[in-house]
Amino acid sequence: MTKTTKFFFIAALILLTVTGMGHAKTLVVGCDTNFMPFEFKQEGKYVGFDIDFWDAIAKDLNLTYKLQPMDFNGLIPALQTGNIDVAIAGMTVKSKREEVVDFAYPYYDAGLFLMVRSKEQKISGIEDLGDKVVATKLGTTSADFAKKFKSKEVKLFPNIVGAYMELGTGGADAVIFDSPAILWYIKTEGKDMVKIVGPMYQGQSYGIAFPQGSKLREKVTITILKFMEDGTYNKIYKKWFGTEPK
Repeated sequence: MTKTTKFFFIAALILLTVTGMGHAKTLVVGCDTNFMPFEFKQEGKYVGFDIDFWDAIAKDLNLTYKLQPMDFNGLIPALQTGNIDVAIAGMTVKSKREEVVDFAYPYYDAGLFLMVRSKEQKISGIEDLGDKVVATKLGTTSADFAKKFKSKEVKLFPNIVGAYMELGTGGADAVIFDSPAILWYIKTEGKDMVKIVGPMYQGQSYGIAFPQGSKLREKVTITILKFMEDGTYNKIYKKWFGTEPK
């Protein structure tokens, strides 16, 4: 290799290094955009609590990313195969999932509500579902919970909107699903048509999921804890839920 060739070779390596440093990897963030008020599409844009919260985290950590909407049931397999780098979708942290993915610090406490039509008088809780049809979303803790209790049938839908529609048309007698989503539906599209019966069931927490061993998980956890201390979390929470978190 001549001196001139060696010079240009070294210069090219330096240029590639500097260029690489200036262009960090664009993360692929999986989300389920049929989960109001956490993630949904409005006027051609993805909006919601999860969307705003992740965007704030990304800005704090100087991360570039693109959203990858997909069915909730496909998020964990996508993390396992490396097709996505992060999943934020109101995903409940539970031991079975922790066996295959890693979660950052939980960012939202929720539970499950049982919802029926507003004129329903025979259902006051899960103990009344023995001869009833229950609808919920495929691949969720709600589906797991519904299958544990005696009912005539559990109908599973790819997104919760399908379950709401099934209740509205009489194809189901009740819907069981995450408390914030049920509350959102009751005060928006389902207003005066549906109601909650019984207590909140099965307290649970949502977490942002990563492939096992992801170095990003710890950084995101630190930012979440910081946001919970400095008021950033409260501000985003109040925007979407109308109140401060308890």
